Amino acid sequence: MKPLASLEQPANPVLIFWIAIGLVGFFAVPWYGVEDFFKFEWLIDGYPFDADYAPAAFLLGQAEKLWLAPLILPLLAPFAVLLKRKSDPLYARVLIVAGAIGLGWIILQGFSIGIRGWNFGWLRVFLGDLNDRQYGMGYGGMLVTVAFLFLFTQGIAARGAINGDVFVVSSISGIVVIVTIFVFFPIAKMLTAAFITDVGGYSLSVFASKFFDDRLWGLGCLSGGRCGVAWNSLFLAVLVGLITTTLGLIFALVVTRSGFRYKRALRALTVLPIITPPFVIGLALILLFGLSGAVTTFFSDAFGIQPTRWLYGLPGVLIAQILAFTPIAFLVLIGVVEGVSPSMEEAAQTLRATKWQVFKTVSLPLMRPGLANAFLLGFIESMADFGNPLVLGGNFDVLSTEIFFAIVGAQYDQGKAAVLAMVLLCFTLGAFYAQRFWLGKKSYTTVSGKGDSGMHPHMPRALSIPVLALAMIWAAFTMVVYAMIFYGSVVELWGVNNSLTFKHYFTAFSFSFEESGIRWSGAAWDSFWTTLKIAGIAAPLTAIVGLITAYLLTRQTFAGKNAFEFGTMLSFAIPGTVIGVSYILAFNVPPIEITGTGIILVVSFIFRNMPVGVRAGIASMSQLDKSLDESSLTLGANSWQTFRRIILPLLRPAILAALVYSFVRAMTAISAVIFLVSAEYDMATSYIIGRVENNDYGLAIAYSTTLIFVMLAVVGAMQLVVGKTEIGRRMSQSRTNV
Repeated sequence: MKPLASLEQPANPVLIFWIAIGLVGFFAVPWYGVEDFFKFEWLIDGYPFDADYAPAAFLLGQAEKLWLAPLILPLLAPFAVLLKRKSDPLYARVLIVAGAIGLGWIILQGFSIGIRGWNFGWLRVFLGDLNDRQYGMGYGGMLVTVAFLFLFTQGIAARGAINGDVFVVSSISGIVVIVTIFVFFPIAKMLTAAFITDVGGYSLSVFASKFFDDRLWGLGCLSGGRCGVAWNSLFLAVLVGLITTTLGLIFALVVTRSGFRYKRALRALTVLPIITPPFVIGLALILLFGLSGAVTTFFSDAFGIQPTRWLYGLPGVLIAQILAFTPIAFLVLIGVVEGVSPSMEEAAQTLRATKWQVFKTVSLPLMRPGLANAFLLGFIESMADFGNPLVLGGNFDVLSTEIFFAIVGAQYDQGKAAVLAMVLLCFTLGAFYAQRFWLGKKSYTTVSGKGDSGMHPHMPRALSIPVLALAMIWAAFTMVVYAMIFYGSVVELWGVNNSLTFKHYFTAFSFSFEESGIRWSGAAWDSFWTTLKIAGIAAPLTAIVGLITAYLLTRQTFAGKNAFEFGTMLSFAIPGTVIGVSYILAFNVPPIEITGTGIILVVSFIFRNMPVGVRAGIASMSQLDKSLDESSLTLGANSWQTFRRIILPLLRPAILAALVYSFVRAMTAISAVIFLVSAEYDMATSYIIGRVENNDYGLAIAYSTTLIFVMLAVVGAMQLVVGKTEIGRRMSQSRTNV
């Protein structure tokens, strides 16, 4: 009888799980993509023998797609170490080799074989014509790829990487892979597309002719003509960044440094545009100042002033973007202004400095990081904005609209769109690094672990009067704009027949009850339900990826951590317009062929909004003592159990913040969505833009108003949940104290 210590260890359940995932992907589900990723009609439509829905094993059984055969060996190899100890060198070696070979072969065959056979001419020369083609990866390809990746990370962890922690190693590897696929790869694809010629080759001269085009960099405006779109976009973005930062600071000062009675109402009003589709404010401005607008008509009738098209161009786009993006600057600055230590301001007053001197020499310099970040956000949002320039741009062309027309217009010039997107990306990254240079390496920390019982001083009187006046003017104008949005949705035909009607709401959202159930007969229902579904899928995935990334950045130390953080935050500095173009270029051919599907919308929302989840998670986790983790690990829990049972329950506010933001942004996004929608997956914002282009303003505004109320309901519900959580905590504390 063998001693107990020599008995074989039970099989590793995690290893069994990933082996099973790989086998299911290869033998049980369609290897290549089906028409709709979210539907399973293929189960009753020829599966598994139809080549369109066949698993890899069935394809090989029919002597098709023989390039998939080499995957069998690395899939079966892990069985050899299923009963081995993790400490056995063979265990790690087999899993690493199997995972690396499997991943390497999937990447190699995926990029070598495309929709017309070999993707590279030299392969045709050496191997001859393939006489076959490859489709985009489907359920099977995805599951097998994921299985190989995590078999590889199991082996890396068994070798002792990051203390042998499988969860941490797998999380880092998973995040790196998905960021590489859905951020770096599309950007690289876009950059290379700028050099492609009409015959499929690469040429610097082709790139130079498009990059140095006079329409892009021309300075005709200095001599009475028109400037290039690059200068238009840069000038507009700088103006918007400066003005929104100034207004955001004004509202932050009113809320924190004044005795204004209606601070709560002002705060709610400044946040309202965030839950508004980005081009709706432009529509409201047309209702006010357009040729048939209320203000234009009033001045025309009262003073005989001839109506003009002054709104269409730089003035209109500038006003719309200021109204839309000032709340973002306010949200950034409110925390910074509140975070300035009152004791430092009181110390300056003690030294007989006037209120103005305190504000100028103490308070304002300490707000520098917030001012820089607010400007950066305003700059990037202006560069990426598509809806307002489309509605109000007139002859004032900007990069975002030029990119759109290069892709969807009659010219269909992907190379030109890539060059324009490259210029836009250079501007935003330039602003990002200019911000970091301006801040330098100075310390702006004013709050330490010690308590600070001081009170923020009020603004000096010379400053408070103009600040309050500007805040009141902006607030009044915003209320008028939103009143026009609602009023415009209930008039028959603006400027022609102003009789009240709910016709536009009925046209968009009518329904009836029939024997078979509810019939959604309104024109907007399809895009509305699609938007809700896509946003509902993307929001929790965004929160999950963001919070896991935040956990790795705050709780783990590993090589390449700074590069890892930069990669996860890069999508924040990339405008949505660039994301849309790069996704079209990267994902319209194998191996990842998802253009026109719902999955590309979900993916774009996840990686566009992920940085917010990361930052929310980092902010919350920074307040949690690491001793909580250490105690859990000391008691025998692994990192996954600690994250799930200790960290996540304490991160409810951060989770809700990430969910709310990602859901709202998915419901109201337009800059990337406009390139990625399809006939089957049409989002609410793109549908509204279509109505605007057809001059159907009533229906467009009615739909937009409905979205605003939906967003208010969602945000209100989320805030209610957060409020209940906080009240419960206080109540439990009070009971404990009693």
